[in-house]
Amino acid sequence: MVTRTENAHSTRKGWAGVAAITASLFVFLTTELMPVGLLTPVSSSLDISVGAAGLMVTLYGVSAGLGVPFVVAWTRRINRRVLLSALLAILTAGNLITALAPGYPLVLATRLVMGFANGAFWAIGVGMAMRIVPGRHANRAAAVVMSGISVATVLGMPLGTVLERLVGWQATFLIWSGLSVLVFLAVLVLVPSLPSANAVPVREVFGLPRVNARLRSVLITVVLFVLGHFGVYTFIRPFLEGTSSASPAFVTVCLIVFGAGGAAGNFVAGYFVAKNVLVSFAVGAAGLVASLLLLLATGHGQAGAMIALVLWGLSYGVVQLSQLTMTQRSAPDTFEAAMSLNTLAYNTSIALGALFAGLLADHAGITSVVWFGVVLTAASLLFTVGTRRT
Repeated sequence: MVTRTENAHSTRKGWAGVAAITASLFVFLTTELMPVGLLTPVSSSLDISVGAAGLMVTLYGVSAGLGVPFVVAWTRRINRRVLLSALLAILTAGNLITALAPGYPLVLATRLVMGFANGAFWAIGVGMAMRIVPGRHANRAAAVVMSGISVATVLGMPLGTVLERLVGWQATFLIWSGLSVLVFLAVLVLVPSLPSANAVPVREVFGLPRVNARLRSVLITVVLFVLGHFGVYTFIRPFLEGTSSASPAFVTVCLIVFGAGGAAGNFVAGYFVAKNVLVSFAVGAAGLVASLLLLLATGHGQAGAMIALVLWGLSYGVVQLSQLTMTQRSAPDTFEAAMSLNTLAYNTSIALGALFAGLLADHAGITSVVWFGVVLTAASLLFTVGTRRT
């Protein structure tokens, strides 16, 4: 289990620090995925294709995934509060540069650098939260931090879409830069000093899947479901606009509905994951497959699209919490290193999913992107069930 400094901090101060770490997750995740709701205006403003605009997600995910094991290992002796503060400073500067960039190449280069900070946060954030509260509350602290995913989905990305309609996409990133400053200050004030713990050298990080079969299986599962899920989700706005003539306002409502479903799924999974995490993942993955098929069947109408997105969000909430729990249980004594590999698999798959889906969108039509998601999420389900039987 993650090493904790239980007696160093009061419970109240610990939970205040957990809130600051949760806010950090909120700004990191919304910065990563906000282009999902802005692909159309970004592509129009910069005179690029929708598929090219999707590279804002792809490159961010590449650096977040491929760089994180190295960043975490190389910073293994750095106090985690200091490291988190530095990561938030990078996020702040990156959002500012994105807002002011004169052209798309600088936007992509900035997103690439920001991705390194994002990946490092995912590797250390949950472990930090578990260390600053009494040991009996560690799992609850982890769940609170992960709730930032739902908050980001319910409020963050839809809010970004609303702001884009009011002030433009550049000003939206400028506002997010200011929000990142506030979270940076909150971390400095509320998160206690946390000497590095549970970190291992790079060679040992990459050796974990070789010696830990459970972790290896979890990482394969993560790759498959993330490829499918985010391949479709990255292009949900163009899909809705093309199949159901959705307005920007309707897209915003859909993102909110999806996020609310994710929050509900996360809450429900919090109860069932503790009982049987593999069954919970399988049920959630089956829901992902069913929701995408429903989107294909009924997505031409706004009511049908809304129902499909509710099921999709619920299923994603269950799958997301399940896979994190699976990672923790597969490597309890090297959790930070395992999370860095999880982050590598997760963010690299986001990047590849957006890349492959972008190619499909540009060359085979937007509907082919949804079929891509169906195939990959189904493969994740079958692999999980097959592994469990083995």
